[in-house]
Amino acid sequence: MKLFYYVIPICLFSISQSTAQEERKNPLLTDFNVPVEYAKVTSKDVEQYAKNTVADISTMIASIKKQKTPNFTNIFVALDDIRNKTNTTSNICFMLYWVSTDEATRNKGLAGYQLLDSLSTSLYSDKEIYTKMKAVKASPEYNQLKENRKLLVDQMMQGFEQSGVNLSDDKIQKFKKLTQEISELSSTYATNMNSSNETLIFEEAAMAGIPDDFKNKYKVANRYEIPVINSTNEPMMNNASVEATRRSFYFMFNNRAAAKNMTVLDQMVKKRDELAKLLGYSSFAAYNLVPKMAKNPQTVWKFVNDLIALSKDKAKTDLKQLEDVKKAENPDDPTATLEPWDIGYYKNQILKKEYNVNSEELRAYFPMDKCLNGLFTIYQKLLGLEFRKVKNASVWHEEVEMYEVYENNKLKGRFYLDLFPRPNKETWFYGVNMISGKQTDKGYEIPTAMLLGNFTRPTKDLPSLLSHKELNTLFHEFGHIMNMMSYTGEFCTQSESKADFTEAMSQIFENWTWDYSILSSFAQNYKTGEVLPKATFDNMVKAKNLASGFNAINSLRKCLYDMNLYDKYNAAAPVSTDKLWQNIDEQLGIMPLYVEGTHPQASWIHINTHPVYYYGYLWSEVYAKDMFTEFKKNGLTDTKTGVRYRELILSNGTQRDIVKAVEEFLGRPSNNEAYIKGLGL
Repeated sequence: MKLFYYVIPICLFSISQSTAQEERKNPLLTDFNVPVEYAKVTSKDVEQYAKNTVADISTMIASIKKQKTPNFTNIFVALDDIRNKTNTTSNICFMLYWVSTDEATRNKGLAGYQLLDSLSTSLYSDKEIYTKMKAVKASPEYNQLKENRKLLVDQMMQGFEQSGVNLSDDKIQKFKKLTQEISELSSTYATNMNSSNETLIFEEAAMAGIPDDFKNKYKVANRYEIPVINSTNEPMMNNASVEATRRSFYFMFNNRAAAKNMTVLDQMVKKRDELAKLLGYSSFAAYNLVPKMAKNPQTVWKFVNDLIALSKDKAKTDLKQLEDVKKAENPDDPTATLEPWDIGYYKNQILKKEYNVNSEELRAYFPMDKCLNGLFTIYQKLLGLEFRKVKNASVWHEEVEMYEVYENNKLKGRFYLDLFPRPNKETWFYGVNMISGKQTDKGYEIPTAMLLGNFTRPTKDLPSLLSHKELNTLFHEFGHIMNMMSYTGEFCTQSESKADFTEAMSQIFENWTWDYSILSSFAQNYKTGEVLPKATFDNMVKAKNLASGFNAINSLRKCLYDMNLYDKYNAAAPVSTDKLWQNIDEQLGIMPLYVEGTHPQASWIHINTHPVYYYGYLWSEVYAKDMFTEFKKNGLTDTKTGVRYRELILSNGTQRDIVKAVEEFLGRPSNNEAYIKGLGL
């Protein structure tokens, strides 16, 4: 996740003797590689944890500034130590902001995150330290460094330059002010989105077509109270046979937090543009893309436009097929046309009638417990790892589970599973980094991560049942966890891959959910124990590319929105964020997908915390499809191939050029042949 910054004077956080006494009891201040007892964490602990880290980092910064003979160790290794301490505290604070059930703890988590980012802003724009960094790069020592160490120097210097270190003093102050304002706006946007608590009430007739298991979860007296959240969106939009029901849900879902976030988004886009232009870039996208594989907006625009040209005709055919089904279902209505709230429903009708695939009935074969057990078995065999559940782990919510990861009985990392929605919890799906791996004087600091999900929660009568799409999401997000667990590098700074490659390392694992030998090992009906029938799976495969052109265009539409928002912003005459949807629909010429009166951009986390990122899903998928050819060739549970993948790709981060790493894994240069074939266009 990109860091945003909030400027607070460090001098406010001196620690008194009484506070120091409290620190010894703070569960967040653990010994080396000892897990946090999250069940004991209070809001006061979070506040003190952040203050303690600020004090430690201030001392570490002062030590760097005292160095009279700068070298790689006393400058760059020391900076990596600072980044590690900063990121760990910042990550844990932000994680608690996302998941804690206590409002005060969430607030202190956010404040701690912003406080640490404030310190990062000050550090990364520090001219005195940057001068010492330049001295090391200009010295003979730099040319003698190993590849990953040379890259660390270049990466850190780029980070300082991206943080305004070369600006004049007055412009640096403006940079800090803008980052503070952006941080506040981003946090406000996220809080508004996560605290949105919309519910729709339907009578029995309006719920026609909705599966009984789903309906019964939300039945209150003689009506249904449906929360408008991610886990209810697919069941409602794909199954409600009453168009008015679909339309009502669509409007509510695409207006979450709109009353508050439309203005927030406008201000955030404006200030990001100001920040980029302060640093001399033509747009925020141009600034943001510098450290990514794509490097510049021109590359992204070409990539996106080429895919649009490839998928456009199939998208038109797909939509005509859906509209024909709607017209056939409404023979007495000559005005029947396909609307945005119809697309999921009529895709599902075709699945059921033409392919004999009922997505809701398939859920019975994917109970969460069976899926997790299957997933664990596959990942352990493939990657040569072992997961051990920690009994009676101290966690932030009773549903959260904690696991340790071993290789040959050596502890390699920890991960938490927080899988179900609850009030005020972050609403999306993430692999969340908490502690990065890093070599230290005490030994190797093991990575820690969390899988944050919002899957359908179990009830007293029904287990959590996943759709096949949600199963894909589970495999995808756990791929991020394995990426984090696999890192064994020297520096925490190099633990994360390029932002537009990182999805490839999790997208690749979605392929395992499309192999029958894999699925049949765990996909069992929760009532009868029956294994998913092979004939049903074969029908799923036949239907895999149903509406593939439209699906591609819908993703590309979001890419266009993200890029227009951050690369085409005109401060003198900004286009409204609603009008932008209309402009893109006109440009694509497929179908007017924007619905007047809706504001999906008000609850779209990517354009908030991950700006100029959406193209990366497609960019990454090219690499994911290509790398998967090695597993197709050698076997989906071939440990030798899996361990090679873990060691060359998952554990790489940015220790070496990722293109070279992919070439070594494949034994050839990467290409897009598998990706093009996989589109089924």
